Amino acid sequence: MSDLKKMTPAPLDGHRLFNTPLECGFRLLFALDACRPSSADLQRLISYDYLLVHSGDIAGGPPSLHPPVPFRGSEWVVKRDLVRAGLGLVFARDLVAKVLTPKGIIFAGSELTSAFVELLQTNYAASLRARAEWLAGEFGGASDQELQDFMTEKVGQWGAEFDRISALQELEL
Repeated sequence: MSDLKKMTPAPLDGHRLFNTPLECGFRLLFALDACRPSSADLQRLISYDYLLVHSGDIAGGPPSLHPPVPFRGSEWVVKRDLVRAGLGLVFARDLVAKVLTPKGIIFAGSELTSAFVELLQTNYAASLRARAEWLAGEFGGASDQELQDFMTEKVGQWGAEFDRISALQELEL
């Protein structure tokens, strides 16, 4: 058996290993901590999660945390359930505050959020922390409508470079 096969974990009976609610909840802890004391609704947090993972899609942003994939812009459109589940997990452990307002539910980081993310000391956590700080500086001051407009304008462009590469490869030169 090769060394690579020894290091590769067995499948978990169809369970997802990437982009699970737990992973998403952890990412959002970093975003909410970096944006403290500001709070965010679900739609803003969906945008934040996309921007944390694909920060390289933004001009002047840090390299993306995860590799670029084709049509990744569509992730922003379908992340609602994942983000909601991730927030539910971290809220159940008192790692974020949830408040009902006249406009709906908002989430905010707390002292416990900060204490928890400070405990995470891996290279991935350090990379996530740096991107969360960038995110807070770049988008934290934007209104909900400004962020929504930005995401709506850009979402069709993200991952579309794979279409162009594919089209070029099909040309007979």
